[in-house]
Amino acid sequence: MKTNDLNRRLASAALAVCLTAPLLAVPQQAAAQNAVDESPSAGAMVGDLLIARPIGAVMTVGGTAAWLVSLPFTLLAGHAGEAAETLMVGPAEATFMRCLGCRETGYTNKDIDRNRARKAAAAAEEAGN
Repeated sequence: MKTNDLNRRLASAALAVCLTAPLLAVPQQAAAQNAVDESPSAGAMVGDLLIARPIGAVMTVGGTAAWLVSLPFTLLAGHAGEAAETLMVGPAEATFMRCLGCRETGYTNKDIDRNRARKAAAAAEEAGN
């Protein structure tokens, strides 16, 4: 009996991830336009990691379950997209599309900029030798 419950929960979690993964894809241009410049403290990062992200993940999975239950009704009313945005996409963006400790949703592009600078410095050093 307990293994059936565990299998159901794992299957539900996998379904939720499969349903929300395509919604999280962000084109590169949109990510660059939504760049966020924040410098959170270590305490904010730890609090975000241990408290906010797990709550956000639970809200995303719960919102996905609520969306699935409400889907027949929202399809009939023509508001399935709005329900998905509110119940799944909003919590998923707040959970997965921001830097650790940041309050604003969006990408900072700091890692991309650092990687480009490192590659440019390596190329300049190689050209100088």
